[in-house]
Amino acid sequence: MLTQLIELFDRCFFQNYNTRLVKGDAEPLYSPADHSCDYHRVIFAHGFFSSALHEIAHWCLAGEQRRQQVDYGYWYTEDGRTAEQQKIFELVEVKPQAIEWMFSLASGQKFSLSIDNLNGESSDPMPFKLAVLAQAKAYCVHGLPQRAALFHRQLVAQFNPTYQLSAENFSLDKL
Repeated sequence: MLTQLIELFDRCFFQNYNTRLVKGDAEPLYSPADHSCDYHRVIFAHGFFSSALHEIAHWCLAGEQRRQQVDYGYWYTEDGRTAEQQKIFELVEVKPQAIEWMFSLASGQKFSLSIDNLNGESSDPMPFKLAVLAQAKAYCVHGLPQRAALFHRQLVAQFNPTYQLSAENFSLDKL
């Protein structure tokens, strides 16, 4: 299934965006084309399908200027964040995680919300869950960003042809 996902991404985006989905051995990374590689790489972690969907979601949201920078030019503080750092993390993760959720359902996979701070200060995950849920429902009503919409349609066709996108597919008890 992972090979199919990689091939699907290439079919959707390599020709027009010179970007490939790449299975990585370590942490995920977005790497723009440079002297060592003539195409952009969305590198997902450890061969995990869910990591691939998450990194694709980030790529689908990144604008042209962001896609010219390593990891889109964003900061990332690893596990062990303070409560304040966690709030900032969650703010920037709402849209990617909502899209990942939609990609997961489209491909017939289980979605797991990622708080990604097991060793950091504890915080109430409910506001983040509610924000991701609201964003997923908003995408159902108003549509996904262009690249995310294209990839979502292709995931459904490839992996889950009977799936129908609906706001009813998204609820707090599924997070």
